[in-house]
Amino acid sequence: MKLPAIDLGLMAEHLTAHEGVIFKLQTYYQNVQNPLLKRVLKSHIDTLQVHVAVMISLIDPNRIHKVQLPEISEILFTETLGELQPWEKNIALEGSFTAKSMGTNNFNSAAMMKDENVKNIHLQMSYQDIHFQKMYNKLITASDGGFVPMASEDMQWMTVQKYQHLLSNNY
Repeated sequence: MKLPAIDLGLMAEHLTAHEGVIFKLQTYYQNVQNPLLKRVLKSHIDTLQVHVAVMISLIDPNRIHKVQLPEISEILFTETLGELQPWEKNIALEGSFTAKSMGTNNFNSAAMMKDENVKNIHLQMSYQDIHFQKMYNKLITASDGGFVPMASEDMQWMTVQKYQHLLSNNY
């Protein structure tokens, strides 16, 4: 099946990025001790390898069928986190950033892609990437490593009042 040149170019770029990210996550996996972080890293690596296989299938000019992206399995945090060493917390922070970056890249690429199958798969990949960001963030929060500044109620109410008029149907 012939692909639009932009789809091929974007996927070739993604495959290069996957090569580096998979290697980085494998290196992290080999070095971490925390079993829960190890499971998240392993699942992330496996998912990215599936993404590679799916993109190669999409690129295959002899392909005649629609390509499907398999669902990812949920990692249940049933056991206690245990202690994340400071360097493991940094690995979780990096994993979260990597997943967010890849999710953003897949979403933005999908907006530019022309083939509907390629576009839809990249939207699904972006959702899977964000899923991993959320898993890393759970680990970070559980290890008391995250900080999210919160807006005041007053600031939220000021914002609601400023834009309330947009809800009217006056046009």
